[in-house]
Amino acid sequence: MDGTIFIGGGGETYGEKQGLLLKYANRHGLVAGATGTGKTVTLQIMAESFAAQGVPVFLSDVKGDLSGLAKAGSEGFKLHEAFTSRAEKIGFQEYSYKSFPVTFWDLYGDQGHPIRTTVSEMGPLLLARLLELTDAQEGVLNIAFRVADEQGLGLLDLKDLQALLVWVGENAKDLSLRYGNVSTSSVGAIQRALLVLENQGGHKLFGEPALELSDIMRTDTDGRGRISILASDKLMGAPRLYATFLLWLLSELFEELPEVGDPDKPKLVFFFDEAHLLFDDAPKALVDKVEQVARLIRSKGVGVYFVTQNPADVPEDILGQLGNRVQHALRAFTAKDRRALKQAAETYRDNPRFSTEDAIREVGVGEAVTSFLESKGAPSVVERTLIRPPSSQLGPIESGERKAFIDASPIAGKYETLQDRESAYEVLTKRAADAAKAAEEAERLEEEAESIAEREYRAGRRYSGSKVGRSTSRSKSSSGGFGKAVTDVVLKELKGTTGKRIVRGILGSLFKGR
Repeated sequence: MDGTIFIGGGGETYGEKQGLLLKYANRHGLVAGATGTGKTVTLQIMAESFAAQGVPVFLSDVKGDLSGLAKAGSEGFKLHEAFTSRAEKIGFQEYSYKSFPVTFWDLYGDQGHPIRTTVSEMGPLLLARLLELTDAQEGVLNIAFRVADEQGLGLLDLKDLQALLVWVGENAKDLSLRYGNVSTSSVGAIQRALLVLENQGGHKLFGEPALELSDIMRTDTDGRGRISILASDKLMGAPRLYATFLLWLLSELFEELPEVGDPDKPKLVFFFDEAHLLFDDAPKALVDKVEQVARLIRSKGVGVYFVTQNPADVPEDILGQLGNRVQHALRAFTAKDRRALKQAAETYRDNPRFSTEDAIREVGVGEAVTSFLESKGAPSVVERTLIRPPSSQLGPIESGERKAFIDASPIAGKYETLQDRESAYEVLTKRAADAAKAAEEAERLEEEAESIAEREYRAGRRYSGSKVGRSTSRSKSSSGGFGKAVTDVVLKELKGTTGKRIVRGILGSLFKGR
């Protein structure tokens, strides 16, 4: 099916080909269904088809199964006969086993190339979401970013942000006069949240070299699109980190890519698996941001496909923009489930042959209710569709095979070595060191001045007291001679800051002696 992403067979005998037109693939989509209904396989065959048509793909591998895209399926696989039988049933004559060009990525750097961004690129809005900050704490974080921008302090990694927050806390009073209240308690709360993020391994997300978007938008030498697979099985242990990173990547694509209008095929297809994590307890500002990106990024040639268990996981304003849909079975065990099922069915264009609501409830594993955009971008009539079998290996590859693919990758060695150039941490550390050195020098000069004053004082007493008698001394002192002048100066100094330091120094020496 040239110019079409073949999904499977529909109709009464499943012989009618159902596919997604490439020219409408950037109008986003939804893959939904309960656990165990076949969403992962659908994701796999869609990635295969896009790659075969020269479209790069980015997806997250939540369960570790999608690494099989890098390796061709085999006739020795236990489901070989079932696959070939299904291909024949849906009229998939071109079906054969093949591998696809894959680039493995891993935020932790264990199962793929390290993938990073900088703190500045992430920005305060997404960081506040990641750290679960209150409005007041988010305000302080925004002030910190503003200060960094005004003073030319690069925020590359977590230690940069931590050092900047220390400086903000120390200068809270002055900053409050200019930007609004900066409480040290809010600064402390942000620091604690950063510590939690660091303990979760989130510090590995920030640093350089940062990801170049062109590296996830590559095509192979034979013209096929490369499939970028983000290892997410470990990352799912920190769900906010997972969701925030993918949202950052989506936002970065939106900000950096040029307008292309309506291309013949997407420049990139982005699958957002476990999409509900993006919207769980998300503030309205964040949901609005996602809606804006989803609405406008299609003109950049990027198609976004949300993968989740229930369409209700996606806010209505965003759901309304998802024109290409593959709906696997939904379970309706409770009243809430039944309402969600009914609501999902109402979003499709009815097919007179069956009840959409019943079909969503009844479709088996590997079968789905589908609707795709057709002529002039209108949704097609809903159809029960038998999903085509995958050409690549179903299930994960071995760790040794994965390493071989990583080593042979066209970007091997580009991101593996962490760079640490001068940024906020180094600048602020140098400032603190310079200030400490200056204070130490001032203290030394002051101590020298105190020593000279003390010697003069002693000398003044010795000379005024040795050349006259007691009565003369009294009269001279009362009338204001040299001795009195020196005495007055020293007494004034002893009452002042320098004198207090001398007294403290003397007392300190006494107590140390004990």
